[in-house]
This record gives sequence, C-alpha cells and structure tokens, in this order.
Amino acid sequence: MNAAPGTPREATDRAARLLRWYPAAWRIRYDEEFTELLIADIRERPRSAARTLDIARGGIVARLADAGLAGLPVRAATAPGARDRQARAGLASLGCAAAVFLGFGAALWSQLTIGWQWAAPASGTATVATVVTSAAMLAFLALGAAAALPAACAVAVQAVRRPRRALTVPAALLITATTLLFVGGRHFGNGWPGTGGHRGLVPGGLAAFEWATSLSVSAYWAHPGALAAFPAAELAWMAVSPIALACAVAAAATLVRRTEFSPRLLAFEARLGTVACAVMAVFLAGCSCWVATGGQRSLFHAGLIDVAGVTIMALAFGIAQRAARTARLGLGFAGR
Repeated sequence: MNAAPGTPREATDRAARLLRWYPAAWRIRYDEEFTELLIADIRERPRSAARTLDIARGGIVARLADAGLAGLPVRAATAPGARDRQARAGLASLGCAAAVFLGFGAALWSQLTIGWQWAAPASGTATVATVVTSAAMLAFLALGAAAALPAACAVAVQAVRRPRRALTVPAALLITATTLLFVGGRHFGNGWPGTGGHRGLVPGGLAAFEWATSLSVSAYWAHPGALAAFPAAELAWMAVSPIALACAVAAAATLVRRTEFSPRLLAFEARLGTVACAVMAVFLAGCSCWVATGGQRSLFHAGLIDVAGVTIMALAFGIAQRAARTARLGLGFAGR
C-alpha cells in the first residue's frame, strides 16, 4: 500500500527512489545527510521538476566519475585516496573501451589480412588500410604486454601478502577466461580462410588467431540459413568467445579498481593509455578510409558489418580518450 502524498513516509520513499540515480559508492558515503536534506525539500516542495532534473544530472555525473569518465566532484576530490581511485577507475574504463575497440578492430583487420593472403589489393585505400591496421595491431600487442606485466605482478604481490576474496575471485576468472580464449583461438585458428595463401602481410599464425578470437563479429548472424551450415563446434565458439572476452575484461577492470598500485605504476599505465589512444586513432583512420571508399569487389569489399564495426570503434575510441584524460587528471599531469 502506497503512503499518502505529503506524509513523512512518502517523502522518505521518494527520496530513496531519487537517490538511485547515484552509484552505490556515493550513496554509502553521502546517503544519510543528503537524504535528510532531500526529504526536507520534498516536504516543502512536494512536486518539483527542477529538483528531479538536478538530481538526475548529479547522479549521471557521479556515475561517470565512478566509472572514471569524468572528474570527481569537488567534495569527493578531497577525500583520502580519491585521486588514486579516480586514476584506477579511468584506467579500468580505458581498458574496457580498448577491448571493445580491439574486438571489432580485429574482425576488420582479419578481413583485410585474409584478402592479402590470397592476393595483394588492387586499390590504394585497401593497401594503406591493411598496412596501417597491421602496424597498429602489432603496436597494440606491444602496449598490452607492457601494461599487463607490471600490473599482473602488483596484483600477484598483493594477493600473496594479503589474500583477499576481492582479488582472488576476479583473478581466477581472468585466468580462466584468458586461457579459454587462447586455447579456443589456437584451435579454431586452424580453420583460418587464409590458410593455403602465399602473399601474407603478417605472420599467418597471428592473423589466424585474431580471426578466430573475433569470429563472433560476423554478418552471418543476420543470415540463419548460411549460419546453419557452420559446424556445431564453430557455432558454439562464436557464442562462447564473446562471453569469455567480456568476462576477462570485466575481471581485469575489477582487479585494476581494487588493487593499490603505486603512484609510479599508475603514472606509467596512464602514459601507456595515452599512447594506446594515439594508436587507436591511427587504426581507426585506416579502417575508416577503407570503409568510406567501399573497398573493392573482392575479399577487400567493405560491407554493412564493416560500417557498423567502424561506428562502434569510433564510440569506443571517444570513451577511451575520456577515460585516459580522467586517469591523467587524477594523477595530476593532465596537461603534460
């Protein structure tokens, strides 16, 4: 039974509903005092669209800050360790955005490398796109290794010194999901369409692995008849691999947010993130140039799935840039 309008209970219930705009961490810290002020305002002004809009705006900003995509509120920025938490949140969001970018980028890149495996492209845009994206992909691998190794060491040290479920559970999930992706990528990479070609621009094993791990990004989902002709094991991998990738990314982001990294390591990771954004820009430019011109009537043809992929990559790139800036801001060198 709903409380009567204007009663203290109704004001309390409405305040609780409005506070759901804010993330849980914010509510834990400020819930009591903010709730009292909000209840008093609701009893004084039972209906106020301006108040609702203001709380919604503040809640969205707080959620963006909690995700590392916006600066901390002035009040929260003075809390102990707030800047480090902001930097870790920014790096976690940057990693998630980069994973989405690479997931779709790998699908586009594998299409180009498959085409080159059989014959060099006839158009200049396809040639440039293949060379640029291949160089950028190798740069991504180097940056990923440089970022992951010290972070993994820091997580391992803290997990050994202070065993905590908050670290061991996501670490176990990350190891399991990553192992599944690696084993599955190696297994299904044996069926890479480029096998048998002779004009490969990049090592066949690397291209095959990228193709297998991004196999789920396919226009075949819109053609059930053609999809039904795929082997059952490959269909299962197309369904499982994106779930495994999402689990790995979520686990890695959780570890980054929960691990106490040293200021020096955070600064190192933030600078790598800035470089990664630059590489993403290069990769996106190469793909956009190819897709905008439509490719050519061959394996290098750019279709609707490629247009959708570039669109998603552009959105992920924008989020990554924002997250990288927030991480730098938290560390105090946003202008460097």
